[in-house]
Amino acid sequence: MISVVNKAKVPVKIWAPIEQVESGAIDQLVHTANLPCVFRHVAVMPDVHLGKGATVGSVVATRGAVIPAAVGVDIGCGMMAVQTPFTSMDLPDSLKDLRTDIEWGIPVGFNQHSNATKEAEEWTGFAGFGDLPKELHELGGKAIKQLGTLGGGNHFIEVCLDTQDHVWVMLHSGSRNIGKEIAEIYIKKAKDLMKWYMVDLEDPDLAYLVENSQEFSDYWRDLQWAQSYAMKNREIMMHSVMKSMAKIFFGDWKQPIARLAEVNCHHNYAEREHHFGSNVIITRKGAVRARVGDMGIIPGSMGTRSYIIRGLGNPESFCSCSHGAGRRMSRGKAKANFSVDDLVKQTAGVECRKDSGVLDEIPGAYKDIDEVMANQSDLVEVVATLKQILCVKG
Repeated sequence: MISVVNKAKVPVKIWAPIEQVESGAIDQLVHTANLPCVFRHVAVMPDVHLGKGATVGSVVATRGAVIPAAVGVDIGCGMMAVQTPFTSMDLPDSLKDLRTDIEWGIPVGFNQHSNATKEAEEWTGFAGFGDLPKELHELGGKAIKQLGTLGGGNHFIEVCLDTQDHVWVMLHSGSRNIGKEIAEIYIKKAKDLMKWYMVDLEDPDLAYLVENSQEFSDYWRDLQWAQSYAMKNREIMMHSVMKSMAKIFFGDWKQPIARLAEVNCHHNYAEREHHFGSNVIITRKGAVRARVGDMGIIPGSMGTRSYIIRGLGNPESFCSCSHGAGRRMSRGKAKANFSVDDLVKQTAGVECRKDSGVLDEIPGAYKDIDEVMANQSDLVEVVATLKQILCVKG
């Protein structure tokens, strides 16, 4: 089902019933669709909700410009999942020791490694760090120590079982503080340029950088660097989780664990793509690329199902799908409406924190993942259905 909003320069096409989308998100999407650089229409995924700067769940095609806020401040945020050779029979009776070991090896929140990991030191991408804005150069030490760390908010690490009883590891994170710093610099530059050229926008947060300008070239270079950093960040964390599993299962963290399947995908990023006969920039904020055969990950909340999917290549969505269930209430509202007892009930059977510090991530704060999946049956097919049994929150 696609709902269409025709209140702007180009249509807004939403893969959800219009009555389920908050009015603030509709307004934000209409402002986006009114931008002169937007191409054809704005595609909106079924997990849509109001976002800071730009709408979460939006897929925006532009020509001749890029909108930094449409990418967002967590550049390259995304998911990674690995299918292991284990089944539930291989798991220990209690997963508490495994969760403790994962938490010991991977800093969460604002924290970082006390010393850079070997993988971080060997990452060739740091050769490009010197090209970032000069005001960020003093953050090099922090950036290398945060490579291989989870962050906070809705970032997580999970151990899951699929319907065939296979054990999977799944995690969600992005480009950490350095990505945020890069994003904020260019969002401000875009706003300043709009004022300089006296471009009056309905929403100043949607300021854009014009192609062939120095600012565009600099942002595009730094954007690609941050997206690579985010991808590497997930790879290093996955390696750390695998070491924790080997330690618990084999008593030897050096014992390699086979990876029967592996997916690593962004859902906050921009790339050059070809759609409807035109070369465009596709910006996905809370959306996964889903071309024919593309593998992706759509997680539910910490007490529901998640999905490994394969794209169907629907051109109307610019070959995209949702990046999760999507919030149905703000963090503040979740804390006001639910108690720790509610959290305990809604995460029954999951080895995880069950305290007020993660109450804003309670499953009840999220949309029904099954309804979200039903609304995008023309965008993806399900490859594996996962249910978490362990969750580490940032």
